[in-house]
Amino acid sequence: MAIEAGLLDILACPACHAPLTDESDAGTPELVCTGTECGLAYPVRDGIPVLLVDEARRPA
Repeated sequence: MAIEAGLLDILACPACHAPLTDESDAGTPELVCTGTECGLAYPVRDGIPVLLVDEARRPA
């Protein structure tokens, strides 16, 4: 389930405050930080973004 565009416009990475992109089409639904030094990927569970740094996947 994709995140609504209006919601995505107001969400930001809790770690670095950079905008997030919806990467839900890539298998596992997640929002990925666009920050160059951060890049955390936050899961989306049941259509709800889990914006907790402890729950985020670190970039590879």
